[in-house]
Amino acid sequence: MRVSVTRLLTGAAGLALMGVGASLLLDVPDLTGVLVWLGGAVVLHDALIAPLVLLIGLVLVPGRAHGPVRGALLVAGALTAVALPVLLRPGKPANSSVLPLDYPRNWLLTLVAVATVTALVLAMRRTRRSRRQPPSQVRSSSQVRPPS
Repeated sequence: MRVSVTRLLTGAAGLALMGVGASLLLDVPDLTGVLVWLGGAVVLHDALIAPLVLLIGLVLVPGRAHGPVRGALLVAGALTAVALPVLLRPGKPANSSVLPLDYPRNWLLTLVAVATVTALVLAMRRTRRSRRQPPSQVRSSSQVRPPS
């Protein structure tokens, strides 16, 4: 089995980022809260997001668009799960520097970016597929045989 350089570099970058995340966890004073949040994220993903993505992709999306649309829905669901704490926060925080950005707007802009990239991927696939197919040969009326 031969592994490409890109896959090897991506795996190394992923391992490095996991190491950074693990080292940051060592400095967290309330590790239980983090573990509960991570456990909740796993349950949310496995019990709600993944089944919905599969169902929507299977029922509502036509043939060749299944993959990109499912990927986009999965990314949108994960972004929503990560953004839920700030999206559901009650009112403004007492300290304006705690959550200084417009998180609902940024979340929506990110979802629009995901939808745009998905639409571009689908358009590129359609363009590539139409270039590969030879023009259909239409029979002229002189070539059509009457039924015998």
